[in-house]
Amino acid sequence: MNVGIVGLGLIGGSMAKAVKNRTAHTVYGADLDKETMAMSRMSGAIDGPLTEENLPRCDLIMIAIRPGAAIGWVKANAHLIGKEGVLVDLCGVKREVVKAIAPIAAEHGFAYIGGHPMAGRERSGFTAATEDLYVGASMILTPDSRTDMALLEKLKHFFLDVGFASLTFSDPEEHDRIIAYTSQLAHIVSSAYVKSPEAQRRRGFSAGSFRDMTRVARLDEDMWTELMLADADYLTKELGILIDNIAAYRDALERRDAQKLRGLLKEGREAKATAGGN
Repeated sequence: MNVGIVGLGLIGGSMAKAVKNRTAHTVYGADLDKETMAMSRMSGAIDGPLTEENLPRCDLIMIAIRPGAAIGWVKANAHLIGKEGVLVDLCGVKREVVKAIAPIAAEHGFAYIGGHPMAGRERSGFTAATEDLYVGASMILTPDSRTDMALLEKLKHFFLDVGFASLTFSDPEEHDRIIAYTSQLAHIVSSAYVKSPEAQRRRGFSAGSFRDMTRVARLDEDMWTELMLADADYLTKELGILIDNIAAYRDALERRDAQKLRGLLKEGREAKATAGGN
């Protein structure tokens, strides 16, 4: 199978490395950064550049760039995608991306499905990409009325082959609502938490909890601004819930109310037990 990957940063670069290390597929890649293209060729992550000549021969095209750029790329290149080709975007938000790309795919006659790999690192770029980034992770897909079972089965085998442990099916609305809480809110909390003056004076006083809380503060602010604004309705709702919850802890501390504080901490522990996971 010929696989085209647009964007060879952390997500696209890791996908390219995973495909080359775990399958026999041919990988063509595209990235605006010339150094990234050179490194991807030299490291064997791609077999060659994705061009106007080989794009029509790609059986699967994955777009691993920011939402606005992804939509722009599809608008510019849809006429080159073969009728038998399958397009999957790997963007971190789905509503605005699917709304823009789905009609283009229908007009040009190729299959399209929204996707979001549930994996990442605090570092970005091709140098941070690894062939095992997706090992054990979940791949979210957002099929619609045009998606047939044969396509889903094809994608299932592909993503399991490159290391994903499971596929999760959703719709764009549900995806963006949940991801506002599980991903975007966590990045806001980490970014805000590390702004305390004590963060600069904590050496010798920090352990695992500090590392866990601050890890994702080392983010790409341009990308996350775009993602968060695209999901601003759900994200502001989740942020409001968090602010209200934090205010309750502050109130208990100010009142020196041990019973209230203990109750809040107990509620949090029990909520974590109910939620499960790591």
